[in-house]
Amino acid sequence: MATEYRLGLYEKSMPGTLTLREKLLCAKEAGFDYLELSIDETDEKLARLDWTDTEISDLRRAMEETGVPIHSICLSGHRKYPMGHPDSAVRSHSMEIMKKAILLASRLGIRLIQLAGYDVYYEKGTPNTRCFFEENLRRSALLAAEYGVVIAFETMETPFMNTVAKAMRYVNAVGNPWLQVYPDIGNLTNAALTEEGSVTMDLETGRGHIAAVHLKETVPGVFREVPFGTGHVDFVSDARKALELGVRVFVGEFWYTGSESWRQDLWDANVFLREKLAAAISA
Repeated sequence: MATEYRLGLYEKSMPGTLTLREKLLCAKEAGFDYLELSIDETDEKLARLDWTDTEISDLRRAMEETGVPIHSICLSGHRKYPMGHPDSAVRSHSMEIMKKAILLASRLGIRLIQLAGYDVYYEKGTPNTRCFFEENLRRSALLAAEYGVVIAFETMETPFMNTVAKAMRYVNAVGNPWLQVYPDIGNLTNAALTEEGSVTMDLETGRGHIAAVHLKETVPGVFREVPFGTGHVDFVSDARKALELGVRVFVGEFWYTGSESWRQDLWDANVFLREKLAAAISA
């Protein structure tokens, strides 16, 4: 098995008061290879989709000068403006977000956008919301193809798309090579408690379609802010399977929670995840 891989750092693992240049430097100091940019549902993060030419140029320069690229975007803004929303105005705004995100990725040299696997989030899903979702997904994949940016589903914490197998139903239905899967093994571990099979079996269903993997810790019923090593995720087994499937980019996903030792937390997370990946490679 080839041993080369890259390990990225989720932007929200650091205080929001830092500039992106400072976050790039912190990622580098902690030993990570790249940064994953967050565009969530807050107005502050969604405003990034309207960065000026100067702001984009400044960020490109920061990546070059720090030597730390932004390889991927975690696009969770669709939680508030989902592609399957019953209101056509919301769906229209959702597609505007999608197009702007793809254009931003193209201009920054970002190759991968992680999509939230929801037809709707704050509303109740229906056959219509699923139909709207698939329709707009097809449009999104064509936009991604136009600009050469991969879009890939995150496996979520809700039953709609909490497994790779469920994500693959849409990947297969759309049939566009620019639409893939970006699993979160913490979410998959919790899903395995209620779905048939195991995390590794589920990952297998995405063979040939997994673009990257989120490495996140969880405990049953809890999906966020679980410190690495305190949950039930089998990082070694799951990472080994991902590597076997050809995955070579991973992101450590965890959150800044106000701790004064957040810099040490970044370092500790890098050491923990590198050790698990090394064990997966040598297992």
